[in-house]
Amino acid sequence: MLHILYPIRNNYRQYIDLSGFWDFQFDLDNQGIEKNWNEGFSNGDPIAVPASWNDQFTENRDFLGPGWYQTTFSIPWDWNDKKVVLRFGSVNYLADVWLNGEHIGTHEGGHLPFEFDITNLVKNQKNLLVVRVDGHLSPERVPPSGRPYNFPNTNFDFFPFCGIHRPVLLYSIPKEGIEDITVITNIDSDSGIVLVKINLANEHPIESRLILKVDDTEITAEKSNKRKLIEARLEVKNPKLWTPENPYLYDLTMELFNNGEVFDIYTIKIGIRTIEVKGDQLFLNGKPLYLYGFGRHEDFPVTGRGYLPAVIIKDFSLMKWTGANSFRTTHYPYSEQMMNLADRLGFLIINEIPAVGLTFIKKHLDRHLTLCKQYIQELVERDKNHPSVIIWSLANEPRSSPLSKDFFHELYKFTKKLDPSRLITLVNSQGVENRAFEFCDIVCLNRYYAWYTDQGQIEKGIEHLSEELDKIFRRYQKPIILSEFGTDTIPGWHAQPPEMFSEEYQVEFLTKYIDLLKSKSYIVGQHVWNLCDFKTSQGIVRMGGINYKGVFTRDRRPKMAAHQLKKMWKK
Repeated sequence: MLHILYPIRNNYRQYIDLSGFWDFQFDLDNQGIEKNWNEGFSNGDPIAVPASWNDQFTENRDFLGPGWYQTTFSIPWDWNDKKVVLRFGSVNYLADVWLNGEHIGTHEGGHLPFEFDITNLVKNQKNLLVVRVDGHLSPERVPPSGRPYNFPNTNFDFFPFCGIHRPVLLYSIPKEGIEDITVITNIDSDSGIVLVKINLANEHPIESRLILKVDDTEITAEKSNKRKLIEARLEVKNPKLWTPENPYLYDLTMELFNNGEVFDIYTIKIGIRTIEVKGDQLFLNGKPLYLYGFGRHEDFPVTGRGYLPAVIIKDFSLMKWTGANSFRTTHYPYSEQMMNLADRLGFLIINEIPAVGLTFIKKHLDRHLTLCKQYIQELVERDKNHPSVIIWSLANEPRSSPLSKDFFHELYKFTKKLDPSRLITLVNSQGVENRAFEFCDIVCLNRYYAWYTDQGQIEKGIEHLSEELDKIFRRYQKPIILSEFGTDTIPGWHAQPPEMFSEEYQVEFLTKYIDLLKSKSYIVGQHVWNLCDFKTSQGIVRMGGINYKGVFTRDRRPKMAAHQLKKMWKK
């Protein structure tokens, strides 16, 4: 089982952030391994970590790898009796890691954390860390390559940024300590139920205490056993339930004792809430829920998809200003810091794995399923304790295929076993048959009538959308979220009467879509595509390699549509 607890600092746990300037070399001829760069290389250029490499230099923007990183570090003397772990928040796409010349592991797939136990390899003095990153596109990878008329030839509509995208942490923990925590909450009459599972590193005699802070009091549970798994049930009378309007978080602390002496502590924040579908409605804590929000991208000039705290804060501020209460992590998991802030700020999340543009080519099918299972397991293990996460999304816009139903049924069952407490969906594109909705818990649709079809004819597009929504609901009898709808809009381009690419057209399009969605009782959410303009591959339909469907520009300035959404959503 995978365990991905985020490192924290206290008397028993410490971490060092290795972010900063590393050395970097492009491996244009793929000869780095032959030249033993894994043992260190000279004449590298400085590069910022975390950040994509593509826009940091004046050359090689479209080069997808391999690229080589290296840095050095030392560990504190008091870590000698601890377990020492090296943790990467996200490396896109394929990472090979060497420590002091020894290969310590590989990880495939961006946007999710991975780590290595380096206790027996690390030295107190200078250590050399080398990372080879390969981001080239391939039909056997997930997401796959595809459209030959795009450059780079992605099978998805965003730029395939490469590099070390999130913080690299070196951390120490007790060798016999807490390895993983799982929290599931429920509501029973006037009580909040908190079920806790704690996985320990080893099986040995141990005492434990769980402390849930409730106002000025504490609810505790004490256990004594010698198993690797500790289970407890806490009951909170008249709890403060987690909602977008009041995202109340409790502190849950786990303490481990040996002969009466504390040797490990870990604290997480939890929200008590439930999520379920009944009939054609979505319910949070037993009350009807309607989602307003966006798809968005981790995308910003120069840094690409790299972790930028200030941009995360800005995007939350923009979403809250418009009246949004939710977003989908299109089309890959976002940073752990983004998830923590969603808990704190009361945003609801459809959490999506990087399975965008799946092709169902037979010779790649088994490998794609294996990778999708890996991604969903890593995502569930990372985000299972966030109250903000209400739905797992298994894919975005998979291609139509007779093989897709069995593929997604297997992935659905796998995900439900990992986490039976949340809903599961996948996101369907216009004109694609997807029978996976027969077993998914909720239906998510991306629709662009009056943009990709019925161009320039909003009234006709609305008529076709209305007919299709009713047809899909009659077939599946499940609540529907319109998870994408929008128009490319050039900032400052105006037209009267409204025409495509003008700000007026975007306003009219979104207004009429939203009016239609609100008229249908089985629609439980609307996510505009997109929050902000973003970088994508070059092609004849993307001027300047930018997708202009944002209601804010790439540098976060509002278009007319942003003001219209604020008016409609806050009303």
